[in-house]
Amino acid sequence: MTTNNNHINPFDKISGSASLAKPRVILLLFGSIALIALLLAKMGIAGIGLVLALFCGSIYIYTVFKNPIIGFYTAIGYNFIVLGIGRYVKDLPLGFGIDGLMILTFLALIFSRFRDRVDWSPANKDITILAAVWLVYFILQLANPEARMIEPWIAGRGTGFYFFFFIILTFMLINTNKRLDTFLYLWGAFSILATLKGIGQMVFGVDTAEQAWLDRGGAVTHILFGKLRVFSFFSDAGQFGGNQGYSGVVFIIFSMAKKGFPRIFFLIAGILGLYGMMISGTRGSIAVPFAGFMTFFVLRRNIRLLGTGILLVVLLFVFFKFTMIANGNAQIRRMRTGFDPNNPSLLIRKANQQILKGYLASRPFGGGIGHAGDKALRFLPNAFLSHVATDSWYVMIWAEMGIIGLILHLCILFYVIGVASFKVMFRIRDPITKLKMSALISGMVGVMLASYGNGVLGGMPTGLLIYASMALMSNPQIFEEPIIEKEPELIAT
Repeated sequence: MTTNNNHINPFDKISGSASLAKPRVILLLFGSIALIALLLAKMGIAGIGLVLALFCGSIYIYTVFKNPIIGFYTAIGYNFIVLGIGRYVKDLPLGFGIDGLMILTFLALIFSRFRDRVDWSPANKDITILAAVWLVYFILQLANPEARMIEPWIAGRGTGFYFFFFIILTFMLINTNKRLDTFLYLWGAFSILATLKGIGQMVFGVDTAEQAWLDRGGAVTHILFGKLRVFSFFSDAGQFGGNQGYSGVVFIIFSMAKKGFPRIFFLIAGILGLYGMMISGTRGSIAVPFAGFMTFFVLRRNIRLLGTGILLVVLLFVFFKFTMIANGNAQIRRMRTGFDPNNPSLLIRKANQQILKGYLASRPFGGGIGHAGDKALRFLPNAFLSHVATDSWYVMIWAEMGIIGLILHLCILFYVIGVASFKVMFRIRDPITKLKMSALISGMVGVMLASYGNGVLGGMPTGLLIYASMALMSNPQIFEEPIIEKEPELIAT
């Protein structure tokens, strides 16, 4: 009887200890030891830090290449804290960390399936094509005759590149209910941390680095009548309030799809999210729960629930618009000003939009990526658009990419919401998947409405969360596949 040696793994013929005897391995080992010794001798404590960083970095890269989803989750977490870290760590291009993580994850995805060739078909969806069209328009903005520099375009790269590439990563990697839940657990954990950090700022005050940020100009918009507009570790209070309202809507609805501890976790994350929205003092963010929960009531296709929801929304509207109840609370008092059509801030925004309307009438492609609003001041301090506040996300798109860009952008957003809502209401049969997708749709609708008053939608961390959600809600059937497969067996039983 002969033994077939074809199935023996050739790597198993040499033991681990025997492999160390190879000259190549010995040279590599001694070379590494010599390099470490040299770094420690020359750099001291800094050398120890560098060695540890190289060691941890190598382990992380190895882990990502073994399991690319780790890179996706890291990008989500880093996306939450990167702008907050920028207050403590100066002169480092931390924003490029997102780019690096996405590139690393793509490489890991390709190499993890190197022998089999990567099957990109999961990403072959309508939204991917729309994102590609948007990316092409974004790249063509380099030829915009109004654009004066390439640096602002690079700074605004997330508007085009992150949208396209993160959607592909989501399609390729978030393809099971377990991975979807892990994504939402990670989001929920950072949302809870953000509100806790915000509560700390409100109760104990800001730290030295945050105070320095306020002193450099942040106080103009974040200290109003002696009260701090809480911003946590986000870029500003507007982004904090909008994102926490978004989290509140998503997690409160998502908790209905869970039981036991998961339900408690997501309910706590949702309630703390709405509380974070309140303490941010951002008036526009109140549109997120209003629009979000109303969307959820519509998606449920339940007349009684819809009627109850409309009544609740009307009561909240009456509370803020026509009463002075709890006006002693600074957060509620500021939220209430958002319902005043004669609010000075609103009137200034309308005046700025009229200025932009005249300027952009002869510029259908806008003034160039990164060329509008306060962020353009560091590149083009004397440019016209640099001195006209955009405030709204849509006004920013209009100013930078013109009426053509704004129409394309809105068409993409409404197409995704419309198709996803149709699937939830008339195609998905699994009630748990319906709730999960309803949570993502409702949260996105809320952010879309709030983005009329604030630049929430494309900022960090909301941007990546929205892009991932757009991919997930465009492909809901993958999360109910196990139930569909079991249906014939259940019917027979």
